[in-house]
Order: sequence, then structure tokens, then C-alpha cells
Amino acid sequence: MELETKYNIHPLLEKRWSPRAFSPKPVTEEDVNEIFSGASWAPSAMNEQPWQYVYALRGTSGFDTLWDCLATGNQPWTKNAAVLFVALQRNTYEKNGRLNKLAMHDVGMANAQLLLQAGAKDIYGHLMGGFENDKVIEVLNLDENVSPVCMGALGYLGNADSLEEPYRSREKAPRTRKSLEEFVRRL
Repeated sequence: MELETKYNIHPLLEKRWSPRAFSPKPVTEEDVNEIFSGASWAPSAMNEQPWQYVYALRGTSGFDTLWDCLATGNQPWTKNAAVLFVALQRNTYEKNGRLNKLAMHDVGMANAQLLLQAGAKDIYGHLMGGFENDKVIEVLNLDENVSPVCMGALGYLGNADSLEEPYRSREKAPRTRKSLEEFVRRL
């Protein structure tokens, strides 16, 4: 999908988008490990690395368990993803037990690097806030110090025409972003 930008950006950033159409091609365990390794090198407050990931490959009971946690609006298209995962945050610093107010930010940084690492392998990711938080906590048996941040789908690009509406038209819609003038200002 063509992207028009006023300023040049790195090809990995230009390529990154959140598709809904995934091909049936599986993602290998080796590729999954490389993708999560990209996340592991994200910066974090006090180098705490408060992220955790739980993933499952399509065709496994774990995939079905994670898929059941998704909001109904995300289920129709995610069934074709090669990988589903949950991004989690540890809520306190390991070093001192204090609340880590930056944990979600740090998980976001790890997720961004995860998506770029995946993109470098021609694997695409789609992060989702539409999931049942309490259900994730229950099925993963999380303690109170670990919280779900988002869920994600990974896979190779598929054909947008394979999607039902409203997903097909969303997939084919032009990619747009706010102009810099809308969110950047100089003092």
C-alpha cells in the first residue's frame, strides 16, 4: 500500500501498518523468537524491561484460548493470523517494589520494536486494545503485579478481498496521518 509523506522516513517505518488480511502461511518459531528479541532491546526506565509476552501459533489450543479473549469486533479477521499474543506489564519495579508509572510506556516501546523487527522479516503485526481484560487475567492466571496492555496478531500479508465487510473496506482505505502541524509545535 502506497504511503505519501511530506518528509522522508525510514523504509521500515513507511512499511509498518496494521493489516487485517493475513495469509495462511505460518510464521516459524525461529521468526517468532527473532521478533520478540527485537522487543527485548527496547529502552525502559531503570532498564527494568517490565514487558512480558504470551503467544500462541494458529492451529493450537493456545491460539484458540487467546482468540476467545478478543472483542467480537476483532475475532472475524484475527482467526487467520499466524500468531496471537498478549503484551503484559509488570506493575512494580523489581529492584525496589515501587509502582512503575512508566511500565505501560516501556511496553509500548517494546511493542514498537517488535513491530519493526517483524516488518524487517515481511511479517506484519496488528495491535489491539479490543479484548476482555478480566478473561486474559483469568486464562493466564496473572497475579496482581502483572497487567494486560494489549493483544496482537502477527502474520504474512493476505488478500484484502478475503475479508468480510466492514474489514475489507478498512483494509483498502488510504493510509493517512495527521500533519506535523497538528501535533508538533516549536517553543
